[in-house]
Amino acid sequence: MRMRPAWPAPRGRSVRVLPRGLHRGAAALVTVLLLAPLAGCHTPIVPPGAPTRWPADRVHQWQWQWQLTGPVDVTVDADVFLLDPVGTTSAETAGLRDRNRRLVCQVRVGTYASTDPDASRFPADVLGAAVPGRPGSQWLDVRRWATLEPVLADRFRLCRGKGFGAVAVDDADGYQQLTGFPLDFDDQLVFNRRAAALARRLDLSPGLVDDVPQVAALAPDFDFAVNQECVRRRECGKLLPFADAHKPVFHVEYTGDPTAFCVTTVGYGFASILKDRKLDAWRTPCPLP
Repeated sequence: MRMRPAWPAPRGRSVRVLPRGLHRGAAALVTVLLLAPLAGCHTPIVPPGAPTRWPADRVHQWQWQWQLTGPVDVTVDADVFLLDPVGTTSAETAGLRDRNRRLVCQVRVGTYASTDPDASRFPADVLGAAVPGRPGSQWLDVRRWATLEPVLADRFRLCRGKGFGAVAVDDADGYQQLTGFPLDFDDQLVFNRRAAALARRLDLSPGLVDDVPQVAALAPDFDFAVNQECVRRRECGKLLPFADAHKPVFHVEYTGDPTAFCVTTVGYGFASILKDRKLDAWRTPCPLP
């Protein structure tokens, strides 16, 4: 941080210089006054810690929450919270950290949205076809890593600055979509691995959202998986490379009876919940095994 220069003395006025001993004493007193807590101040926000750890002996014991809309309900009985890093306040993350919750931010790494605070940083030539069902969103040309890396790095830094210890990279499956670019399986693999490595360099634990066809290849690069509707889509078995490596699989269904789908997903070792698609605070978790 650049220090502000000292203000010059007004013209025509003499400056009284303190003796060296008094000068040091005054400086020490100012430091003490600045660092001392003031009566009535709130508890300082808990600073970000190390990247989130996922102990193997707890892999079947996680309860989680995924909330992207509405005020964050910090009282939800869950160990892990997946949240929007822009909409979530530092006070909310501090409240969760005070409860020893693990915090994961969701970052869309493969798409652009015109409403994003950093939307102006994406040049027109990396913007592709519109994302269906999301007005103002477009796919990104993930082959342009040199262009995208600085923007993604700042998004990850925002997560760290707000106290998140992990990041779930979303929209990381453009090669399966009509993006407007000739992306292939290998293009996506390279990009997703770079995103995971970038997260680690910035002290975040990386997680993969969906992209099920690449799970077998990417499980060594990521610490956890987030999956939507593997029961409805009949693809839960494809997530076993994470579970077999004792890495968490955070799974959600939007329809169905939890008493039915929980039997399948808990049997695989997943942490499963039923949610509304709007991803507000409501949830019904599967029981722990």
